[in-house]
Amino acid sequence: MSAPSLIAFDADDTLWSNQPHFDQVEARLLEILAHCADPARITEQLNQVQRQNMKLFGYGAKSFMLSMIETAIQLTDSKVTGLEIQQILDMGKDLLRYPIEPLPGVVEVLTELRRRGHRLMVLTKGDLFDQESKLARSGLGEFFDYVEIVSEKDEATYQRLLTRYNALPGEFFMIGNSLKSDILPVAQLGFRAVHVPFHATWIFEHVDPEKLEGLEFHAVTDLREVLGLVC
Repeated sequence: MSAPSLIAFDADDTLWSNQPHFDQVEARLLEILAHCADPARITEQLNQVQRQNMKLFGYGAKSFMLSMIETAIQLTDSKVTGLEIQQILDMGKDLLRYPIEPLPGVVEVLTELRRRGHRLMVLTKGDLFDQESKLARSGLGEFFDYVEIVSEKDEATYQRLLTRYNALPGEFFMIGNSLKSDILPVAQLGFRAVHVPFHATWIFEHVDPEKLEGLEFHAVTDLREVLGLVC
């Protein structure tokens, strides 16, 4: 199999840590709303609100912040205080500006792939401003030829992008931590994908194992293993 000419990397929890920051904020929300519901009830309500709001607000810190506020309003029967709303707003703002540190092996891998002459792309979903800011704060922007920030990572989106970049199945690699967003749609289209698991996964990125049956993709435990796959 020929070496890919275009290699795309997911951003959050592939190039840098993201989900743990959201988990910390959610844990703080449980503390703020502990007076009106138990943790399981708060989490259930928050997930329900997020599921509904994703269709309107998409993904990212801003959507999460709005969903937390709406959850607080619902669970307190609209009695949530201004102080509590301000606390939630402050937590949401912190999610928009936390320091970005590349995960282990990221700089090493990107440096080597650039040396080998591969075209590199960041392909991530979420809020445009938020994702652009993360990439800038990471210091990794200089490694990438292309940056694509999309509202969803499904088969239609991948097909559109791959057509735009004139990428044939053997010429494209997608590397990411999410089986749902980075692996499943790419493998279903017959392109090559590499799963690099991260220790924390957003509940809405879980995928039914049955959907992966019969699909071909690579799985590694360390991003540095990618170098052997694309040689």
